[in-house]
Amino acid sequence: MKRRRVKITGIGPVTPAGIGREAFWEGILEPVSRVRPYRKLEDELGPFVAAYIDRFDIGRFVDRKKLPHGGAARHTLFALAGAVLALADAGLSVEEASEKAAAVFTGTSVMDFEGITRGTQSVFNRGVRGVQPRLIFSTHVASIATTVVSALGLQAKTMAVQSSCCGGLDAIGFAAEAIASGEIDLAICGGTESPLFKHPLLELRGAGLTPPTSERASEIGRPFDLWRTTGVVAEGACMVVLEPEESPRKGMSWVRGYAYAQDENGDLCGGLGVAIRHALANAQLRPRDVEVINAWGPGHRIIDAAEVRALAGIFQEGLEEVPAVSIKGAVGNALAAAPAIQVASAVLAQAEGVIPPTVNWRHPDPECALNLSGLPRVVAHDVTLIDSHGLSGMNSSMVLERCT
Repeated sequence: MKRRRVKITGIGPVTPAGIGREAFWEGILEPVSRVRPYRKLEDELGPFVAAYIDRFDIGRFVDRKKLPHGGAARHTLFALAGAVLALADAGLSVEEASEKAAAVFTGTSVMDFEGITRGTQSVFNRGVRGVQPRLIFSTHVASIATTVVSALGLQAKTMAVQSSCCGGLDAIGFAAEAIASGEIDLAICGGTESPLFKHPLLELRGAGLTPPTSERASEIGRPFDLWRTTGVVAEGACMVVLEPEESPRKGMSWVRGYAYAQDENGDLCGGLGVAIRHALANAQLRPRDVEVINAWGPGHRIIDAAEVRALAGIFQEGLEEVPAVSIKGAVGNALAAAPAIQVASAVLAQAEGVIPPTVNWRHPDPECALNLSGLPRVVAHDVTLIDSHGLSGMNSSMVLERCT
């Protein structure tokens, strides 16, 4: 069977900058950080900061009676809301989606640690009477896609991807491949994450991946800035609808290329360079064809510099000519959801001809010689490279091309 081109026909962002296409785009264009002190944990645990979503109500998106008995984890509810938004944005009803060979692919980095911790504490306090059997179903990442399918009444296959922070991009990449090969005709795919509980926040803080202070919280996330220190953890989700080229719905962007690769021999982001090369080859493009780089840029002193080294190995002296952006100064790092949120920002940037700001980037770092701006930029462009990097040396890259 001839391989089919794959297009994004709908997006469903659920982020601290806004929920839904319009609110997200308006929010991500503001040169404002959504990172704040996070005070929902015990004071004795010390200070935390995060970019988080206030007053999230799943009842706005789906009848609560359709949720699993006993409820669902927060990251599952985010994915469900994102799926509803993405279908609506594509102009698809659940009934129409169910008539197709469909699948739901979700990427998530961490399990529902809040549910696991509370379940453990319940047994500790009450013995076997405190056992909560539903946790075996609701806390692991495979339950996210199945809950989306069951709550919406979809007829669809499911797949869960747990490739660290690359999970959301990998879910979209694997789904695109399934459509290109003819295995399915519709995918609802992306990433979702809600890690804002004492585990894994304590461990992330101990590893230097989120800051030990809440002072001047909105200024901590500083992607590629000379005075950056570490990244800031966030929550959120983004689901997108993928369809083949023959779909009657208008496409926003083509998924032109995708690849993943592992760091080897302790070479931080070395695998990212491999993933970028393979994604460009898959897209049948050269580095000079890339018009915008939607960078991973978590604001971590070492990781940011390593990403730029990987990019420099690809683009050589032309790197500083390519406009680049990291949205993590605005919305933090939502782990596996982060690259899926990047996809939404890249799709909208292509459609509008505007690149969002790299919030809090003020002082150029010679080690991070990218073409950045702390303000939105009007740049008409068709081809965007998206980077992602995660713990255990995971890397993924995707090339999007504007549908014309």
